[in-house]
Amino acid sequence: MNRELEYMFVQSARVWIPDAEEVWKSAELTKDYKNDDASLQLMLEDGTTIDHKLDPKTKNLPYLRNPDILVGENDLTALSYLHEPAVLHNLKVRFIDSKLIYTYCGIVLVAINPYETLPIYGTDIINAYSGQNMGDMDPHIFAVAEEAYKQMARDERNQSIIVSGESGAGKTVSAKYAMRYFATVSGSASEANVEEKVLASNPIMEAIGNAKTTRNDNSSRFGKYIEIGFDNRYRIIGANMRTYLLEKSRVVFQADEERNYHIFYQLCASANQPEFKNLRLSTANDFLYTRQGRSPVIEGVDDAKELRTTRHAFTLLGINESYQIGLFQVLAAILHLGNVEIKDRDSDSSLIAPNNRHLTAFCELVGVTYQDMSQWLCHRKLKTATETYIKPLPRLQATNARDALSKHIYAKLFNWIVEHVNKALVTNVKQHSFIGVLDIYGFETFEINSFEQFCINYANEKLQQQFNMHVFKLEQEEYMKEQIPWTLIDFYDNQPCINLIEAKMGILDLLDEECKMPKGSDDSWAQKLYNTHLKTCSLFEKPRMSNRAFIIQHFADKVEYQCEGFLEKNKDTVNEEQIHVLKASKFDLLVELFQDEEKATTPTGQVPGTGGRTRLSIKPDKGRDTSSKEHKKTVGCQFRNSLQMLMETLNATTPHYVRCIKPNDFKLAFSFDPKRAVQQLRACGVLETIRISAAGFPSRWTYQEFFSRYRVLMKQKDVLPDKKLTCKNVLEKLVQDQDKYQFGKTKIFFRAGQVAYLEKLRADKLRAACIRIQKTIRCWLARKKYLRQRSAVITIQRFTRGYQARCLVKFMRRTQAATVIQKYQRMCVERKRYRQKQAAALAMQTILRAYMARQKYQALLREHKAVIIQKHVRGWLARCWYKCCLEAIVYLQCCIRRMRAKRELKKLKIEARSVEHFKKLNKGMENKIMQLQRKIDEQNKDNRVISEKLVSLESSYASESERMRGELGRLRGVEEDAKNKANQVSSLLEELEKLRKELSVTQQEKKTIEDWAQKYRDEMEKMVSELKDQNGLLKKEKDDLNKMIQEQSQQMTEKMTRAIAQETQQLETDLNEERSRYQNLLTEHLRLEEKYDDLKEELAHSTNVSKPGHRRTDSTHSSNESEYTYNSEYAELEDGSRVGEDVTRGMDTSLTLKLQKRVTELEQEKQSLRNELENREEQFQRARARDDAQFRKARGAELEYESLKRQELESENKKLRHDLAEMRQSLLGGAAAGTGAPGSPAYKVLLDQLNASCEELEVRKEEVLILRSQLVSQKEAMHHKDEKETMTEPSVFAQDVNKLKDADELKQAYVGLKDTNRLLEQQLQAQRRTYDSEVESLRGELQNVKEENNRQQQLLAQNLQLPPEARIEASLQHEITRLTNENLDLMEQLEKQDRTIRKLKKQLKVYSKRIGEMGAGQAEGQTSPGQMVEEPIHPVNIPRREKDFQGMLEYKKEDEMKLVKNLILELKPRGVAVNLIPGLPAYILFMCLRHADYLNDDQKVRTLLTSTINSIKKILKKRGDDFETVSFWLANTCRFLHCLKQYSGDEAFMKHNTSRQNEHCLSNFDLAEYRQVISDLAIQIYQQLVKCMENILQPMIVSGMLEHETIQGVSGVKPTGLRKRTSSIADEGTYTLDSILRQLSAFHSTMCQHGTDPELIKQVVKQLFYIIGAVTLNNLLLRKDMCSWSKGMQIRYNVSQLEEWLRDKGLMNCGAKETLEPLIQAAQLLQVKKKTEEDAEAICSMCHALTTAQIVKVLNLYTPVNEFEERVSVAFIRTIQTRLRDRSESPQLLMDTKMIYPVTFPFSPSSLALETIQIPTSLNLSFLTRV
Repeated sequence: MNRELEYMFVQSARVWIPDAEEVWKSAELTKDYKNDDASLQLMLEDGTTIDHKLDPKTKNLPYLRNPDILVGENDLTALSYLHEPAVLHNLKVRFIDSKLIYTYCGIVLVAINPYETLPIYGTDIINAYSGQNMGDMDPHIFAVAEEAYKQMARDERNQSIIVSGESGAGKTVSAKYAMRYFATVSGSASEANVEEKVLASNPIMEAIGNAKTTRNDNSSRFGKYIEIGFDNRYRIIGANMRTYLLEKSRVVFQADEERNYHIFYQLCASANQPEFKNLRLSTANDFLYTRQGRSPVIEGVDDAKELRTTRHAFTLLGINESYQIGLFQVLAAILHLGNVEIKDRDSDSSLIAPNNRHLTAFCELVGVTYQDMSQWLCHRKLKTATETYIKPLPRLQATNARDALSKHIYAKLFNWIVEHVNKALVTNVKQHSFIGVLDIYGFETFEINSFEQFCINYANEKLQQQFNMHVFKLEQEEYMKEQIPWTLIDFYDNQPCINLIEAKMGILDLLDEECKMPKGSDDSWAQKLYNTHLKTCSLFEKPRMSNRAFIIQHFADKVEYQCEGFLEKNKDTVNEEQIHVLKASKFDLLVELFQDEEKATTPTGQVPGTGGRTRLSIKPDKGRDTSSKEHKKTVGCQFRNSLQMLMETLNATTPHYVRCIKPNDFKLAFSFDPKRAVQQLRACGVLETIRISAAGFPSRWTYQEFFSRYRVLMKQKDVLPDKKLTCKNVLEKLVQDQDKYQFGKTKIFFRAGQVAYLEKLRADKLRAACIRIQKTIRCWLARKKYLRQRSAVITIQRFTRGYQARCLVKFMRRTQAATVIQKYQRMCVERKRYRQKQAAALAMQTILRAYMARQKYQALLREHKAVIIQKHVRGWLARCWYKCCLEAIVYLQCCIRRMRAKRELKKLKIEARSVEHFKKLNKGMENKIMQLQRKIDEQNKDNRVISEKLVSLESSYASESERMRGELGRLRGVEEDAKNKANQVSSLLEELEKLRKELSVTQQEKKTIEDWAQKYRDEMEKMVSELKDQNGLLKKEKDDLNKMIQEQSQQMTEKMTRAIAQETQQLETDLNEERSRYQNLLTEHLRLEEKYDDLKEELAHSTNVSKPGHRRTDSTHSSNESEYTYNSEYAELEDGSRVGEDVTRGMDTSLTLKLQKRVTELEQEKQSLRNELENREEQFQRARARDDAQFRKARGAELEYESLKRQELESENKKLRHDLAEMRQSLLGGAAAGTGAPGSPAYKVLLDQLNASCEELEVRKEEVLILRSQLVSQKEAMHHKDEKETMTEPSVFAQDVNKLKDADELKQAYVGLKDTNRLLEQQLQAQRRTYDSEVESLRGELQNVKEENNRQQQLLAQNLQLPPEARIEASLQHEITRLTNENLDLMEQLEKQDRTIRKLKKQLKVYSKRIGEMGAGQAEGQTSPGQMVEEPIHPVNIPRREKDFQGMLEYKKEDEMKLVKNLILELKPRGVAVNLIPGLPAYILFMCLRHADYLNDDQKVRTLLTSTINSIKKILKKRGDDFETVSFWLANTCRFLHCLKQYSGDEAFMKHNTSRQNEHCLSNFDLAEYRQVISDLAIQIYQQLVKCMENILQPMIVSGMLEHETIQGVSGVKPTGLRKRTSSIADEGTYTLDSILRQLSAFHSTMCQHGTDPELIKQVVKQLFYIIGAVTLNNLLLRKDMCSWSKGMQIRYNVSQLEEWLRDKGLMNCGAKETLEPLIQAAQLLQVKKKTEEDAEAICSMCHALTTAQIVKVLNLYTPVNEFEERVSVAFIRTIQTRLRDRSESPQLLMDTKMIYPVTFPFSPSSLALETIQIPTSLNLSFLTRV
């Protein structure tokens, strides 16, 4: 021991030390421990260094920490060091880091309340745990439930699940999930929804028994034990409930932040409902009983909605509406009773005010009188021996009596509800076994503890004792089983505490005795307790500061109880007169509540522990007065008795324990308070379990596991063939103390801490090995690096020296070359310089001579120009002088004439002025006018004359003045001209001067412009070059844009292609979903059919046992209803219910109605799915219309060829007839001569030739008839071409049909030849017309294509101008429009072709019948002459009959049952598969069906198909678990379906047929509806095959794919706990990967032997691989020990082996590999790095087939197997969650293992000719006749 301590307590060892805040704190040793050390040098996790003092007396060292690889284990007993800090730390790591709320602790399941809804209770999780061993999956409440269910079925022993914990720990939820598991897994035997009723009792019991407390919003204030009953097939048949210790005081009082029972608040929240108006309710704050806690509302809870749920549960359990209203009426009365105010009348009496509205409401609700109730609320009746008198009650006692009555009524109501719930859950079926679920309060301790806490803790003491004994018993059984020395384990026995409570003169006895005392009180009872137990019992103590309390040392903690109220609560008294008043009520329900009051054994009627079950009541002696008080049992006595019965029940069952832990008091999600957790762990017995385990040998290893784990500690010489002996030898060397381990029969048992010691040895050995490996590897790497560097240096030197030599040679060459270059360069320079000087001299001479010549030329040119200028100037001056003289003369003349005109004008003006003066003088002289009037009159005549003269003068003056004005104007113009001319001369001179100046300026400007032009030209040239560069860039950009446009167009095309592909894939997905949904409905229908048949058979058997002949009637009825299957497969449920009316009298009516309703819904849904499937298949068939047209053309050509062949055969027939006639004549002639007498050789030879010729003639006739019938049908089919010619030609052929004499043969041959020529001409013309029409159509199509191309180009050009989004949308819109138009056109064409095909089929049937009749008549007429000659030779017809075999089998109607029996019911698939051709039964059935079709017997066809379908269903129901049978009939059903399609006559199915097979098509019946029925049958068989294969593979998958080590030594075995997992070491009988591969090969070979279609085999293999991948992944997600790096490698290797199997079988393209993708990615996830952000990004991109929940789950479960691996940090998991936050996916954790891919049956025609099939005699089908 000292050696181990010295080895373990060394530097860097980690220990646990006590801490006030965290309870236990981790620390690390900084110095090795020595035996004499008084303290330890420790360093905390935060880096603080402390000196931990050791106890000088005990020298107890601190607890050691477990190795990291053991932290987070599923089972606490797997820990090497079993102590409180290890347990607490393991639970914290699992709860906080891994988000795991369940942990095993030996046989106990520890459940921590997460205060958050977790997705771990779905149906998929239930299915994953169903059938699994408890240790093989991660801890879960479902694992405990499955273990209980399995042990009940295996051991034939009742089970119990004990769920305990304090308020708010999750007891009720755990019990609820356990019951849900049983309801889901087992189902119901009666189909009466018993499991739903069991679950529906929960909301009722929560409403009336749960309340809000300071620790829990939904705390159960009573205990309950629910027994779930099962029949002999372990299906739920009913349930029963017992209740314990309802907290009645809560009805009348609640502490702060607490509530009354939920039902009161639900009623108050629904007070405004119409049906609750008469209850006179209001809000909860208006009633005393609901407002005391001052917390009437629970956050997040809708009380009105909860009431609706409660009422629905009442209805489901059979409590009708009137009873519900009655219950609510009683509850409302209790609330009103609490508001009744009682006042003091005096000190000894009290009264209630008259007309108290609450008391009035109470009396009206319960149907009692106001006077009686008010009287007995304030008074009580006392009886003595002689008289009875009424005593008034003080107010306090009256108030207590009122509250006692309220509690009593509520308790009665609670019992009544429990009783009726039990009645609803009871069943008439005999109970075979049960599983009990105990949901009971845990150990409680509060600041003030009263009678309720005392009873609760008393019950927990009893349960803890039973738990300790059970654990001790299991430990003892394990040691005895392993045959190791048994040593008594010392464990805490709480029997003294139980004796203190329940023994004689115990606390309960003293309490009952005090209750019987007339003046007993709580104080006197407390004194009795002190006197009796204070000195005699160490577990009983008295508080120092109180005389009314006592302390009991319970197994969990010390609890101080206040004595106040103990006696009152134990008595639980109620005023009997109040009870009498209530019994006299007019309210029936209230009377029913109190009707058994006389029979009750308790004053209150509340029997804690009975819950309304009278069989648990302790009945009084009938001989005594039941009404006397001394015989009424107290509450404590009743509780003790009921608890004793509970313990007897639990002891008679196998218990399973669930301990619920509350992690914190604030209801925070995933928050862990170590203090609270340790308190509860101590209280619930988990630590006691650990202590018991640690006291013995907690760590247990099998010899194989120990050898596999610690092989590294052994030397080669230590390894012996016997593993057990090897382990013993090694352990003796490693562990010196023999007491530290024991060798059992199959296991090695270790004391606590030994596994950690061995793990440290193993880690050290591995670390040393790693260091040695690293040393060697580093040496090898360094040497390899040195050699590589040395080689590199030598290479560099070689290349450097070569480089230097080359450089030297290069330098020398360059020097020589430079010398030569200099020589020639200097010569060139000198020559160039000479040539430059010579050119310069010549240039100077040339320029000088040119200058002198130009000067001379300029002088000559100036003289010549000056002469010309002088000549022109002199002429111009002479002309100017002449013009001036002429202008002066004219001007002078004008002046003179103007002067004369002015003078004349002046004279005229004078004369005019004189007349005017005279007029002025006469103005104003009126008198003078009067005087001179006469003179005026006299002179009028003169005036007239003068006026006339004046007028003439004025006119002449006017003309003259006008003339003068013209002359004046002319003169002025001349004057102006003269001035202008003079001015012009001066202006011309000035202009000339200006022009000279401008000329000089222009010359300067010209020079400037020339300079500017030169500059501009240079700039333009530069600009042009720049523009060229820009143009090049633009061209390049244009090319880039063109490329970009092309790429974009290509991308658009790809996008459109992808979009179309996605749309197609979506359509395919939708179709698969529809198929899957349809096939699921078929499965549901089949399940309902089977259940209905089973139920009918059971009821018929149970009802008609004495009528054995009745079953025959049932089978007949089954046959009849199956006849109708092809119209409505679901009709048999209704028919069966009508025919079997007498049989099903005992059935549940609701079940029948539900089944009928469900069947109707399924039928409607199936019909709609079938219609949709047909529509989709029709769309698929439309694409084949063009192939049908081409086939018809080819068929026409074949018919024409056959017509020619007919003509040829007819001509040969004529020739043979001619030869026959000549032979007959020769025979007649020879007979006369005697040479051909009968019997002679010549006669025999001729006779043989004659017979052969006759036989050949008959054969030719048969062929002629066949060809003629084909020709007629071909003519009829082509009658729409050349109708006139076609109508005339058959008449000729009809004449040819007539028999002619020998003389007309030649003429007939000529007519035939002529007809042939005509036919050829017609065909040639028809082909020419067809060719012309096709050419024309092709031209039209070409034109359309061109137009479409142009339109597409325009559209593309338009699209390229649009933005990318609009471009894609426009393209998609265009594509959709085009496809829609094409679909409409194809639909229209298909409709036309369908109409044509239907019309032609009708005509074909009519013509075939006519030709058959005509051919039969001709055959008879032609064979009659030959029979006369061929009479002696009968065997000639035998080969012809075989040749005429049409591939049909004839049977009599009475042999139909024999056919079905021999071919289906009694057929052995193994023999048929090996010895006969695949699909033989299908071929035989189809050949029989063909004959029935040939006879046109619809009844025979219907009965044959119906019998076949029913027989297949029957054999599959009988032998549905046999894989060979199911596979055999799946292959034959598919082959039968393909035969029905192949020979249906539909063109789509006849493409691959031979001409002979086309002749065998069905002619009279369309069996499309039966094809659908048979297809549905094939789907059902396929699903049954998958289930059968899944059942075979299921036990192999987990063992072979996960547990078995295919690569030995990769994964080490970790220490396991009490619940051992399946070992990964392959033992005998253990499934391995080879087992899976062998089974898959067996499946594949069997299906191939049975002739299953290859495509169907691919679908089966894909489904099997999906099941393998899903089951493996689901188990991986639910098993923490499987999530490691080495297991990921094993999984990937196993997957590669499966892929190799696919490759060997040629099934790589069947899609099976893709189904394993989630499993492959999960294995990769286990192996990749999980540290950095890059790792997170890689994981997110890699695991696309896994959901976020699955990825996070794998990361949370990842567990290192060795110390060298690291755990995944919480921060990394948060990073993954953040990155995957935007994924849109299902939150489901597990894969659906029940999912079946929708199956399709691709048409697979058979090349086997029906006429060649031979029926073996082994089938016993001799009654079938080949036709």
